[in-house]
Amino acid sequence: MSEDPLERVRRLCLALPETTERLSHGEPTWFIRGKKTFAMYADRHHDDRLGFWCAAPAGAQQALVSAEPERFFRPPYVGHRGWLGVYLDVAVDWDEIGEIVTDAYRTIAPKTLVARLDE
Repeated sequence: MSEDPLERVRRLCLALPETTERLSHGEPTWFIRGKKTFAMYADRHHDDRLGFWCAAPAGAQQALVSAEPERFFRPPYVGHRGWLGVYLDVAVDWDEIGEIVTDAYRTIAPKTLVARLDE
């Protein structure tokens, strides 16, 4: 049996500098320095799909959703700010998910923490 997607996303998020997790709106959510959200799990939160929502660099949401709507979506509430929704109930490339999570972190984190990723 494959590993729980929540555990995989959790491990990716918590591997980033000064990241914490707590529930927000009933879902596991990851914060930078306990304040700024960069990703949140979505276990059938607003529909019958499993996924997560995360910050994304400018233009990434539109490009990914247009290219692969079976894998990516515009999430409610934060989609208008460019956040990306990622389905986890389809075939998942975990290396790509790791890059998406890191990009989300880079989008939100202060420059000093981003610099730590590049060391």
